[in-house]
Amino acid sequence: MSEQTPTQDADDELKKLAIEGELPLKAVGIENLKESNPKHKPPQIYLHPWFARRPTPVSRLAVLASILPEDVSSDQLLEWMQIGPDHLESGIAEYVESKKATEASRSGNFEDHYGYPRPFRLSPSKSEIGELHQELREHWDGELPTVLDPTAGGGVIPFEALRYNLPVRANELNPIPALILKVMLEYAPDVGSLEDELEHWGTEINEIAKERIKPYFPAESPSHKVLSAACTFSVPCDDCGCDIPLVSKWWLYKDSAREGIAVQPFVNEKENTVEYDVVRLPDDVSKDEFDPQKGVVDGSATCLNCNAPMDADRFKEKIADDDFEYELLGVKYEKPGESQGSYRSSTTEDEEAMEAAAEHIKSDLDLATFLTTEIPEGQETDRLFNWGFTEWRDIYSPRQLVTHYEFLQAFEKCRDSIEEKHDEETAEAILTLLSITASKSLDRNSILSPWSTKKGYPENAMGGKNYPVQRLYVENNLTEREQGYLDILEKITESYEELVQFADQVEDPDVSLSVGDAAHLPYEAGEIDAVVIDPPYYTSIMYSELSDFFYVWLREYLEDIYPNTFRAPLTNKEEEAVANPSRFESVATGDKTSKDLADDYYEQKMSGIFSEIYRTLERGGVMTVMFTHKETDAWDTLTMSLINSGFKITSTHPITSEMPQRLDTRGGGSADSTLLLTGRKPLEDQDPESGEPTLWDDVKSETRATAKDAARDLLDSGLSLTKTDVIISAFGPTLGVYADRYPVVDDEGNEVRPRKALTEAREAVTQVLVDTYLEGGAVEDLDEVTKWYILSWLVHESATFEYDDGRQLGLGVGIDIDDINSKMKIWRKGSNNNTIQLRSHDDVRVQDINKSPGDRSSSRPINPDDMSFSVALNAVHAVMHVYEAKGETEAWNWIKDRNLHSDSDFRSVITALLQVLPSDHHDWELVRNLAVGKTGELLDLDLDASVFHDDEDDENRQGNLDDF
Repeated sequence: MSEQTPTQDADDELKKLAIEGELPLKAVGIENLKESNPKHKPPQIYLHPWFARRPTPVSRLAVLASILPEDVSSDQLLEWMQIGPDHLESGIAEYVESKKATEASRSGNFEDHYGYPRPFRLSPSKSEIGELHQELREHWDGELPTVLDPTAGGGVIPFEALRYNLPVRANELNPIPALILKVMLEYAPDVGSLEDELEHWGTEINEIAKERIKPYFPAESPSHKVLSAACTFSVPCDDCGCDIPLVSKWWLYKDSAREGIAVQPFVNEKENTVEYDVVRLPDDVSKDEFDPQKGVVDGSATCLNCNAPMDADRFKEKIADDDFEYELLGVKYEKPGESQGSYRSSTTEDEEAMEAAAEHIKSDLDLATFLTTEIPEGQETDRLFNWGFTEWRDIYSPRQLVTHYEFLQAFEKCRDSIEEKHDEETAEAILTLLSITASKSLDRNSILSPWSTKKGYPENAMGGKNYPVQRLYVENNLTEREQGYLDILEKITESYEELVQFADQVEDPDVSLSVGDAAHLPYEAGEIDAVVIDPPYYTSIMYSELSDFFYVWLREYLEDIYPNTFRAPLTNKEEEAVANPSRFESVATGDKTSKDLADDYYEQKMSGIFSEIYRTLERGGVMTVMFTHKETDAWDTLTMSLINSGFKITSTHPITSEMPQRLDTRGGGSADSTLLLTGRKPLEDQDPESGEPTLWDDVKSETRATAKDAARDLLDSGLSLTKTDVIISAFGPTLGVYADRYPVVDDEGNEVRPRKALTEAREAVTQVLVDTYLEGGAVEDLDEVTKWYILSWLVHESATFEYDDGRQLGLGVGIDIDDINSKMKIWRKGSNNNTIQLRSHDDVRVQDINKSPGDRSSSRPINPDDMSFSVALNAVHAVMHVYEAKGETEAWNWIKDRNLHSDSDFRSVITALLQVLPSDHHDWELVRNLAVGKTGELLDLDLDASVFHDDEDDENRQGNLDDF
């Protein structure tokens, strides 16, 4: 489904582009989902960690559709995108959709089933590039259009443009992705294969480092190789002085709930210390005797010797005061001929090796002062300050720091030889890829790197896009093969060689890469024809704060090679386009909170970036924005930035871009779909403030109608969108209406921001969802609290969702969600305070009916003895409790005593909960039992039988609206 917004009359002579017409969104969305398989990712993903990348298919679509004429057929577009089998010349979209429909019953892998590889594995042939270029030259007055990505990040957009041999311009502020872009856009096409060179020099570096690191990872036998060690912190007990290891679970490797390898602690009373044995369950000990699931820390810590408690603030205070020890729990090693690795308890030699590493740091002058760069305060880094970690060296144990330092010294030892034996660009490429290898190894060897009990080796430190200090972290011997330096180098080499292969069809690439602020681009006015931009994600990711983790080390490796890029001690945070409230806490006032100031900054920054893009574009040029954020505030600032810079919104397209998941397992504010929002630079400049103001009352009804029409079209489109994404996708055409009527004012002449239009759109689409998915119940007649709870489940399809989304929904039904939280305990804040978790009936809501009134908890807001309830949901939660506590007959009597069987609101809530709760939710099972048993006879609900069965293929089930 596509939505087009009419352009102004002055721009009717603009030559329309494919992005402004109908697009094969469903087929491309299917390819996005295929690429989301974690085992089959594009090669650039493995070059180096980065925090946001779009899939290849949607990036290709955005690039090609932004430069091809409107009349290009879907079949031709898909063929050039490498979607569909070679033998198929028409009906490609229908073919892809039919294959998706039969995917569950396929034999073989995806490639066998679909009849062609994932698109990222295929570059266009020279003949296809020739055909495409001919079409483009006819549309662009004999020239190939120059494509710019001004915030290029992980590089998917410019690299896909490069694969079609287009003139490419890419810019990035942050040095980490700038380095990735350098490899993708310059070294891969220009230098070519480096497989032999990387293997040679990587092995040389590893051997040098191994000699220096070997004493710190002693083996019990000359034939054994120590791979890694599981470690934690211990602090002294305030009462008895015994060690308290800060471990939440004792598993090292878990085969099942009762089988695996674990660390069993025991108190050495003579030494007043805790010691550890590595044991196998159930061979050495049964789970009934020792449960590895129960560690020492569960919020607070408990001393194993005297059982004295220690709260989290206290043990963090001790670590901050350097009153702690690095504790070795167990060692993983490899025997000859063994592939999985074995585990053993630590030895005296292991303990001495840890102490030797610490002594080495103190005695080596360079190492003693190495990496003392201060960690800056910030939204993500503040959690490090809570542990007293103030310098970047603090997030490494002594063995970890020595290990990384010795690899840096080995690199420096080889550097002169590399530069002598290779030409300048080749040497630069080799040194860059070797540095990236060292940087990537940080991710699995720090106190932020968790030990995986499923895999038995270190996980990524930065996988969660924050700075989580691990209670069970890994000291990784990088000189060995499991997740070691050569393993990482091998994967990087494979990825680089794939990129070389993908760029093989490019002849004389026209590529320019700049590193700097996107609000100040190094291009002439009118130099660019098309811009495709995936802008920074508002509040979702604090890129610079997170990338400092890698930057401080890469600067040690590459400052001399890229002096301009790695000159500063830390990454640039002053010019970063994100809404980071922590930057404004010191200047916030009563009138402007830190969030308000952060929002203002983001809007100003994005306005500056869009204005600069506007300057560099030729007249009639196009900009396609890829946006994946849920928050209304993010869309509000994005829209004002576009309007302020002079663009005319001409089309919007929603497309599935991520594997839909529930937010409570994913987190974050990004949507599962991407909205492609396209604007054109008019043939004549127009002051966005110059038009006559439009009254909001004249825009409001059109806004709601447009949003409803968009939602209905989306629901009929077959696109795989969650209900939240239906709302977000309707934002595009809604904003088109607002932009066309801008400036918009209220009756008193005050400016009406885009967020008001988006709030109307959210309410209108929610009503469409109610009409579509809720039957047999008058939800509109329910009290506001109950309505909010039901609509929250309907829209978000999860107990957990973003606070802002819940707040907006509350405003739509007329309640303050903070007020109902304190009074009714209908929701609670998630662990990061930015999310809402809806409470079920048994989550501190209903007083225990089996207790006398005087013994019940007064903090629970629902008294099951009450004869009437002002909030319909409370009555339903109360009867759920009665049903569980006293059985079906008592529940039947309870309902009858209160005449609830004839209460339309009570019946509506029962009906609605059956339709919005997931069928695996305990409350759903209770509501079903109430509806179909003896109580059901009393209620006599008029419901379709399909409501009661759990069918994963039902299109109205909770989850995706349609899985194609």
